[in-house]
Amino acid sequence: MNTLTRRFRTLPIRARLSILVAAAVAFAVAAVSVTCWFIVQGKLYSELEKDLTTSVPRVMPYEQVQDALSTCAQTPTDSFGFGVRFKGYTQLVKADGQACLMNGSTALVKVTGTDKSYASDPSPQQGVLRNGTDKDGNPVRILTTAVVIGGGDGNKVLVKNLALMVAVPLKSTESTLNELALLLLLVSGIGVVGAGAAGLAVARTGLRPVDKLTEAVEHVARTEDLSVRIPVEEESDDEIARLSRSFNSMTTSLANSRELQQQLIADAGHELRTPLTSLRTNIELLTRSEETGRPLPPADRKALLSSVKAQMTELAALIGDLQELSRSEGQRGERVQIVALQDTVEAALSRARLRGPELKITADVQPWFVRAEPSALERAIVNILDNAVKFSPEGGTIDVALDHGVLTVRDHGPGIAEEELPHVFDRFWRSPSARALPGSGLGLSIVARTVQQAGGDVTLARATGGGTVATVRLPGAPTAPPAEAG
Repeated sequence: MNTLTRRFRTLPIRARLSILVAAAVAFAVAAVSVTCWFIVQGKLYSELEKDLTTSVPRVMPYEQVQDALSTCAQTPTDSFGFGVRFKGYTQLVKADGQACLMNGSTALVKVTGTDKSYASDPSPQQGVLRNGTDKDGNPVRILTTAVVIGGGDGNKVLVKNLALMVAVPLKSTESTLNELALLLLLVSGIGVVGAGAAGLAVARTGLRPVDKLTEAVEHVARTEDLSVRIPVEEESDDEIARLSRSFNSMTTSLANSRELQQQLIADAGHELRTPLTSLRTNIELLTRSEETGRPLPPADRKALLSSVKAQMTELAALIGDLQELSRSEGQRGERVQIVALQDTVEAALSRARLRGPELKITADVQPWFVRAEPSALERAIVNILDNAVKFSPEGGTIDVALDHGVLTVRDHGPGIAEEELPHVFDRFWRSPSARALPGSGLGLSIVARTVQQAGGDVTLARATGGGTVATVRLPGAPTAPPAEAG
């Protein structure tokens, strides 16, 4: 059975559907055919039994019974001899099993123990019906009933130790049943074959969209062409249509992801080229001065080393930002937990005060708990504060507030031009005024991604009176959930 199951599972879907349909139809047809055959058999036997019971006389003349018992005549006849026409076998049977033909019936019927038992204790109200054979082995239907003798005075007497057996041949009935069985078998076979063909046709029609989907997937796997689309009827909403739409959405997402990946690689290469070129130039100058034996002036050497250090720091920051952007959603999901946003903001404020000691940073932070990745959330808030520190004038003020999940960071710097606001969260985008400042152009992109992953949103706008205000909204609660508290 396991071998057959494994082989069945290796068959194509069309073949499996055809086999299942054919098997279901075969089972249904077999059930109907068997039921029909038994119903017809019951009807035919019912008619035979009706003929038997209506043909047997209720009262028999004493003389006929006595004559049968005394002579046991075996001359063929088609009647009982008492005015009832009946084509069959009639005989009397004694309690010891001895049988005598009744008025020359055509043949003896084999007597069984059931007949002898009935003859020993006959009942005038009922008889015994059974199948049997005559002396030549031909099948017959037999009724064994009581012998009741009636006289001219109208009295009736039940004869003990004697029974009347009446039988009719079953040859024509069995022939009819055999022909019916053959006909039903033929019709069932045609039905099963037709069902298999219909199942195959239905499978081919139903799986045609799957074939197209398979061809599309194989084409994508072979050529990596993500522009393939499967046509779907707009009004259709069946499983195949949903699968086709899902495939189209998947290829579209993959194509967009590849485009973004290529754009990221191109932008990263562009951003890396400048510090690498500058770093190589400075290192070459230092190396040449060593090789030629003409050392650089101490001030120039110190400036070159400072430049190399700054460029290496910039490269390290850029690589870190790229790693942050390249992390998958699954990697992030493993580290998500309940975070006290007020503590994260306080930690970021401490770092911002170290980077801008000449600035005045005010903070009004209220408790708020969110669900996010702690390190990523802190990095995002640090990036926002770094931008505020970077663009604030010396001695300027930065106002920070956290109230019911809304974090605002406002600086008093030059602000952002209106036409530049739509691009501030793009990767590697830097305003013309900020290109001379350190940074990779990925800070705000990381902020936007982190906030969106935490279920919130972030905006950057020009502040009234000058400067820029960054607003971060994160869903959460003012108190930690009981299971997470502490």
